Amino acid sequence: MKRLFDIVVSATALALLSPLLAVIAVMVRRRMGSPVLFRQVRPGLHGRPFEMIKFRTMRDAHLPDGSALPDAERLTPLGRWLRATSLDELPELWNVLKGDMSLVGPRPLLTEYLPLYSPEQARRHEVRPGVTGWAQVNGRNALSWERKFELDVWYVDRHNLWLDLRILALTIHKVIAKHDVDEPGGVGQTRFSGNSR
Repeated sequence: MKRLFDIVVSATALALLSPLLAVIAVMVRRRMGSPVLFRQVRPGLHGRPFEMIKFRTMRDAHLPDGSALPDAERLTPLGRWLRATSLDELPELWNVLKGDMSLVGPRPLLTEYLPLYSPEQARRHEVRPGVTGWAQVNGRNALSWERKFELDVWYVDRHNLWLDLRILALTIHKVIAKHDVDEPGGVGQTRFSGNSR
């Protein structure tokens, strides 16, 4: 039922939102150049890698030594707006349609985090990653990593269609209100470096 729901909703949304997707793609191309999409390998169900796609929000800028500028300096005004409205996430509907992701589930994080999880935290990969999730509607980037993982595992143990519908409704409210997009005083969230000893 969950997979059927994902297919129907993602296919319908992609069709209905195609004009908006096209407009955003043109805006990104004109303001930041190519590529329009940001592609990155992330761990999916059972930790299997897949290529997640989003709209690009940062310019490609480097220091003289070749290292990338900090995220705050590479994030463009358009990129900041796309993140604040979560419009940068819309291409992930294609990942949902393909079966790499679900509409609701723990957010797909970096592959480099995999060996850093405790056994309990690693359970977040027992379900497909989601475009939104229980942690996203309960604090998003304002949460500590430990609390975020607790909420992810809570979802893994209790997920059902009615909970997914509730999370989707709460997500719409969060997006409209632009709540918890960044950590207090930051851009996005700091990198996970492992659990406190």
